This record gives sequence, structure tokens and C-alpha cells, in this order.
Amino acid sequence: MDYDAIIIGAGQAGPALARRLTGAGGRVAVVERKFFGGTCINTGCTPTKTLVASAYAAHLARRAADYGVVIDGSPRVDMKAVKARKDAIVERWRSGIEQSLRSLKGCTVYEAHARFTGPHELQVGNDVLRADKIFINAGGRAVVPPIPGLDRVRYLTNSTMLDLDILPRHLIVLGGSYVGLEFAQIYRRFGSEVTVIEQAPRLIAREDEDVSHAIADILKGEGIDIRVGSKVVTVAAQGSGVAVTVESGERSQVSGTHLLAAIGRRPNTDDLGLDKAGVVTDERGYIEVDDQLRTNVPGIWALGDCNGRGAFTHTSWNDYEIVAANLLDNDSRRVSDRINAYALYTDPPLGRAGMTEAEVRKSGRPALIATMAMADVARAIEKGETKGFMKVLADKETRQILGASLLGVSGDEVVHCLLDLMYAKAPYTVMQRAMHIHPTVSELLPTMMGQLRPLQ
Repeated sequence: MDYDAIIIGAGQAGPALARRLTGAGGRVAVVERKFFGGTCINTGCTPTKTLVASAYAAHLARRAADYGVVIDGSPRVDMKAVKARKDAIVERWRSGIEQSLRSLKGCTVYEAHARFTGPHELQVGNDVLRADKIFINAGGRAVVPPIPGLDRVRYLTNSTMLDLDILPRHLIVLGGSYVGLEFAQIYRRFGSEVTVIEQAPRLIAREDEDVSHAIADILKGEGIDIRVGSKVVTVAAQGSGVAVTVESGERSQVSGTHLLAAIGRRPNTDDLGLDKAGVVTDERGYIEVDDQLRTNVPGIWALGDCNGRGAFTHTSWNDYEIVAANLLDNDSRRVSDRINAYALYTDPPLGRAGMTEAEVRKSGRPALIATMAMADVARAIEKGETKGFMKVLADKETRQILGASLLGVSGDEVVHCLLDLMYAKAPYTVMQRAMHIHPTVSELLPTMMGQLRPLQ
């Protein structure tokens, strides 16, 4: 069967691209081997942030007295109801994406596994599909670390964790980075005992030390056992649970009922037959692409998690926008035009944009810095959520914002004020003179711009 374009994977980039291509008159095939919506809808943003919301409700209920609200008896978490709420929201989005594709004029949907048999030919189930343009949007999955004994115990990943409808008595999390920390706080707030084991000297090592330590303090304050500088030596079954042997100067053992492996992610590129198409991947399996997401093979593009250019829903969506702009709009957009930005959805959240303080220092450029504790923000005080701080860095000569780390209530939203200023390449004095609304967290950004001082 011949098409104008074939899209492998119905994640964030694929369906949107299908709509643009069919809208331009193309005949498009979309191939999805499992769940429509990709990682974000099924095992990433949608289900986990739904759980974050339930965990926040439980946490707030326990703090009700802080706000003068009396709850008779202790709040109880119904894990089956929590899971049912999460499943319903996921199914709504998943089925919506599937139906939109199936009803899209000019689009044919295949539910099967696609494998290249040549540069422009795919074996899809019992069908052979051909197209001059092929877009790979295959996503990624959890890394299973080579820890001795792990293959002989029952362990969870970010995907299988979502199938739980019971409360683990003691959850052990291997990995103190973004995925692991979100699940750690979620289940601690649900009522589990939680231990986080991280091999690096501190949590989320890509962040600045002050951010890392502040997040660790927040999680420890909620009763989470944080063990950094700890290497997992072995894992073994212990009754119906699991025992983890840890090396951190001396050996010790952590016993739990459930084990979550949150060590990292890998691309879903190992079973696509990329060698038959001649598509080049790097040593980790990510498809190598240029600044417009083209692979080394003409007529083949890679979008989303599988290209290693950003493991986020928003980077995947931006990949779609870049490809569509270049192909259909005569608009030369590039990956290098975008500014690094993401969030960690612990509570409080961390909103990040641009460079870290460590990266600015490493660059050697003259810079300015301003910080503010959330305890000094009126809105945070009024909400009773004063943990964290905000930090902004600017170039001393151009006065442009270089980066920001906003750890605090609404930090994941407030960061966009700075991100938009960065895209506009406007000097920080523009924000310094702006009048923001009171009482908000954002209102303190102009104040911070007036407090920028030389980075020592």
C-alpha cells in the first residue's frame, strides 16, 4: 500500500502531524502498536499528575487544622478510587486521540508493529506500506538497570507502577531524579513508608546544589528516607517483599514491600529494523537527527523521545511544529531555536528555564543573580505554602535572562513569565518596569529584576 507519508507512533507529535499532512491533501498512514497518546497520556504526564493531585488533596486534608478547618477523624486514601479516577482521565484522552485519527479524512490507522524493510518501506503486521516520507515517533521506556538479582524479584517501573490499586507498606525507589522523586512524594502522601536510594552524591544532579538540597529537605520533612551516595549492590526477594543491599561507605540493607526502578529512560528504537533503512543511531539507541529533525536517510524524520533531543511532551510537540513548519509553511524552524525548559512536579514544583547557575559559571561570562525565599512571598504565606526559593540569572552585558530555577508554589507556571522574556531576547529591565498583579507569586519577578547583583 502506497501513502504520501507514514507516521510510526501516535504520541504527541504523530497525531498533530497527521492532521497537518492530511489537511495539505496528503494520504497518511499512522501506525500504533499499543496505546494512542504515547508516554504522556498513558504512562507519563496525564496519569502521574493526576496522582499528584490526589496526593496533594490527601496532604492538604492532613493539614486542614493549619487553615482553621476541622476534619473529624483521620483522612483515609482509597487507592482503588484514586486509580479509577486516574484511569478515567487517561482513557478519556487516549480514546479521544484514537477517534480523532480514525475519523480524520485521508488518514488510515494501523494497530500493529512497524518494522523497516527498506528506506521507504515498512512491514506492518501482514501489510507492506511504502511512502516517500516516514516520520518516526516511537517514544521511549524505562531503563531496567543491570543490578544483580533484579531479574529475580518483582519490581515496578513508571509504567507498571500505575497499575497499583493498593497502598505499598514500604516503597523503595531506585533513583533520585525526576520520575523517582515524584512517585516517592506521591506514595508518601498516600501513606506509604518510602526510601529513595540514589548513587550520586545528591538528588537530581543536573540541578544546582541549592535546588537539590532544598528538594531533599522538603522530602525529608515529609518523612521520606533519602539515601544519596548509595550504590545498590544486590536485590533479593525477602518473603513477599524485597531486600536491597546498599553500599555507602559501609554495607546496609533496606527491606520493603515494593520496589520501583526509576533509573532512566531508553528509546523504543531497538525493534524497528532501523538497520534495514540505514538510519543511524547513537550508542544509547537514540536516532541521530539534524537541526530540523531529519535523519541521515533522506525522507525519514525522527520526532519525540526517540531522537534524544528532549524527553518531554512539550519538546515532542515542538518537534512536530518544527517539521510541519519546514515541510508545509516554508518556515525554517530549528531545534536549536528553543530554550531548555521543564518542570519537576513535586510539591512544591520546580520550574526551570535556560541555564543553571553552574552552567552560567562554567561559561565564564559576566553575569548577575537574584534570589528570593518563598517565605518572603505574600501569596505563598497566604496559601500556607512557603517552602522553596526563586533564582534568576542574567547576562551582565546584554541584560538578557540566562536562566531561572523557581522552586515553590506555582513555580511551574510562573517560570513562563521569564521564558517568554527569554524568547523575546528582551532585557530584564522590561520586566523590572512591568506592573504585575497582587497578590501573586509572579508579582515578585519585577522586584527580583531590581535586585540582580554580580555573580561572585
